[in-house]
Amino acid sequence: MKTLKLLFATLILGVSFSSCSVIIDDDDYYETLEGVITNYDLWYIDYNKTTGTGDVAFLSKAFTISFRNGRIFANNNLVGIGTTGNGYGIQIGNYDTYNGFLEVDHQLDGYYDFDVIQISSDRIKLKDNYNNVTYYLEGYQKDSFDYDQIFYDNIEYFLQEYNAWAKTYTSESGALNEFDYENFLAFTPENLTTFYSSQDEVGTNIANIFWDYVGGYVVYDVQGYDNLKILTLNYDSYGTEEFELSVINDGKISLYHIDSGTTYEFNGRGYIQYLKNSSAKNTKESVSNDGRKRTKIQRETKIRRNLK
Repeated sequence: MKTLKLLFATLILGVSFSSCSVIIDDDDYYETLEGVITNYDLWYIDYNKTTGTGDVAFLSKAFTISFRNGRIFANNNLVGIGTTGNGYGIQIGNYDTYNGFLEVDHQLDGYYDFDVIQISSDRIKLKDNYNNVTYYLEGYQKDSFDYDQIFYDNIEYFLQEYNAWAKTYTSESGALNEFDYENFLAFTPENLTTFYSSQDEVGTNIANIFWDYVGGYVVYDVQGYDNLKILTLNYDSYGTEEFELSVINDGKISLYHIDSGTTYEFNGRGYIQYLKNSSAKNTKESVSNDGRKRTKIQRETKIRRNLK
């Protein structure tokens, strides 16, 4: 593990106090801090590996960050990732590496200093000693980043990025079941366990939806599948409904009702853009400047049941 902060400048000869270097293995090779953080287009924040008791809001919110010519960008939403800001997301501030630290001037949150610790050629840690928190980042080039997989790895957050999910398709195959009458779903950003359900008529404006039911939901990994999840919705009146959940695109999901064999498709309505950017107040979609923060998610794994 190699630290990029100059802790003992006297031990590194020929390097000015205004630069920052890292020794790779035992070779006489030096790489600047600027070179390390700009080697990759995107740094994916592996939030589940975060350590410490503190928090840096703009890192807890983001899925990826990027460093480009003194400007720092973030993808705070999964919807639009890969296309927003040419893949980099929105600009959230500026950065500098001049003094041997990663210095970030965030547009709303102010200044932060990080130690940058290189774990491997494509993995670094950002350590904020003042706030007692360390974030683990994985480096990717845009053309090799798996934009599809990030939806499944963070599926709970994707479900929260719309005010409602409207049923737009029901397959002809499959047995009649109680869920046939549920036409709208919503998953709130306050936690990862609460969903809302409505039997309002298809086409109802989302502002006028009456949410008939509030219950708990759970997402499970599926053994042997990276591109599939199990979603369970707990209805007190008729028990737990279990679905195979797959992502069709960043505005549509498929729910296969395992017991009945019915497939439903839901489209997102009322996109919520999570920002730390006050200039976006006039957007037509919902905007949250406070927004949700990521939390550590530990899912249980289920074995895929035999399909009907």
